[in-house]
Amino acid sequence: MSIGNSPEDDRTFPADDRDSIGRALQQTRIAAGLTVEEVSASTRVRIPIVHAIEEDDFSRCGGDVYARGHIRTLARAVGLDPAALIEQYDAEHGGRPAPTPAAPLFEAERIRPEPRRPNWTAAMVAAIVAVVGFVGFTMFNGNEAPKGTTTADGGPAPAPEKATSAAKPTPVKPAPKPTESAIAAVPQDKVTVKLSAIDDKSWISAKGHDGKLLFDGLLLEGESKTFQDDERIDLVLGNAGAIELHVNGKKIADKFESGQVERLTYTKGDPEAG
Repeated sequence: MSIGNSPEDDRTFPADDRDSIGRALQQTRIAAGLTVEEVSASTRVRIPIVHAIEEDDFSRCGGDVYARGHIRTLARAVGLDPAALIEQYDAEHGGRPAPTPAAPLFEAERIRPEPRRPNWTAAMVAAIVAVVGFVGFTMFNGNEAPKGTTTADGGPAPAPEKATSAAKPTPVKPAPKPTESAIAAVPQDKVTVKLSAIDDKSWISAKGHDGKLLFDGLLLEGESKTFQDDERIDLVLGNAGAIELHVNGKKIADKFESGQVERLTYTKGDPEAG
């Protein structure tokens, strides 16, 4: 007979018996028969980040906004309800962050342009042209014979023939509007991606196959950007719901949520037929 607390009294019990976010994602993935590589390929989330999230390490996500976006994307890929996991993440990390305007988060500090200086060269050229034109006009009028004078043989100067009809201006044809077929006429040996901000602004980043940064900044509502590369274009969309995508001349039918972060990659064969 022992005196004091029994060994069972020293055991600690978790306050919440539900699985952690990473374990829930990992167990559901394994139950679905998916590997980390397959999940990474379908979600465009890099393999090291998938491993880190399954170990409940969100430091590699780059912040709460990206972490919540990755959790939502991975949950859908393995068949889990993302809302419950997002709610659990907010409860464990101080609640849902207050909405912050996209411009302070993503817009790089703009360099203020220097004040424009007067273009003295253009002004001097314009002045010279004006002087030459005036001198030529004066000389032309001085050489013109006055009305009523006679010719060298004593006869009256012949009156200039009147134009039979006024010259008609040539109608200018309007420029043809771009059509879907024109958009589709893209080089077959390159990958072409066009992004258009439809109803909101979005921060975007685009890189080529060699890692070269093609663009990194804010795409305002109504603006468009087109990128080309010989092999592959990698995209990060900060507000994917506001973006309309055309890849190799074809519109992407995928619908993204407003505020959702998407990492996408397209090659010359995208989008696949069927």
